[in-house]
Amino acid sequence: MAIHDHSYKQFFSHPEMVRDLLRDFVPFDWVKELDFSTLEKINHSYITDDLRERADDVVWRVRFNDQWLYVYLLIEFQSTVDRFMAVRLLTYVGLLYQDLIKSKQLPRGKKLPPVLPIVLYNGKKPWKAAMQLSELLPPLPEQLQDFQPTLKYVLIDEQSYTTGELERLENLTAALIRAELAESVEDLLKIVANLLVWLDSDKQSGLRRAFKEFFGRLLSETAHIEIDITAVQDLTEMHRMLNERIREWGRPYREEGLKEGIELGEARLLKRLLTKRFGPMPDWVVAKIDEATTDQLELWSEQILDADSIEAVFS
Repeated sequence: MAIHDHSYKQFFSHPEMVRDLLRDFVPFDWVKELDFSTLEKINHSYITDDLRERADDVVWRVRFNDQWLYVYLLIEFQSTVDRFMAVRLLTYVGLLYQDLIKSKQLPRGKKLPPVLPIVLYNGKKPWKAAMQLSELLPPLPEQLQDFQPTLKYVLIDEQSYTTGELERLENLTAALIRAELAESVEDLLKIVANLLVWLDSDKQSGLRRAFKEFFGRLLSETAHIEIDITAVQDLTEMHRMLNERIREWGRPYREEGLKEGIELGEARLLKRLLTKRFGPMPDWVVAKIDEATTDQLELWSEQILDADSIEAVFS
């Protein structure tokens, strides 16, 4: 599945998404030295000399040792690969530097900050564009090479990852890519179950809402499932709705097997949520969940949102 809209820009306006993108998708050892608690979104728009404003830039900065590292994220949805991507990024990085200079954000006497250009690509065609500017230039005498601009960028090509690789990561960006690559509603159900566990903080309500709206559009535009997204309050309801859809449609194996599969998934999710909120589960809770019906599991999953103790969940 693929959905080409501006929801990615909304996702990467959240520091958790940028943190997970850098942590598990940028293959450099020095990433471990970044202080992700300092992630700060840069809200500037860059104005070129012909006054055309770029509105699609996603730029963050993060502390790297004793300096700021600027992360320039370009999200590429084009159906055709831009073979001159390195030239585009050279221009954008230059505009970023120009903006930092004009706005006097550089400390007196300090040099320009480092910039990490990243291209996040979700197109179907293989990425064959040059990964660095020098690949676009003809062979040159060594003395002339020294005068040419240089730039290299990190490519994150969603199609290059397998489902297994992404499932092994407890990572929000990986969950987003898994959703793009999902081939069935059952696959989306697993992703929503993971997100319910990972996004359990009140501070993450905006990101939960972004994922809820994303799944609603994804199902509508790619699976042709009409959803009144305003009626779906949160990811918990989205998970329940997907479960209901699966039960309505059935699958190419026995109905009883489907029922058992749903109950198993619900039980695993409930156990993860309980452990996340209340710590290790008593034996009586595990036994109760293992013997429960789907309706009971759904009821307890709802009650966990307001319960102040593990006993209250099952009251």
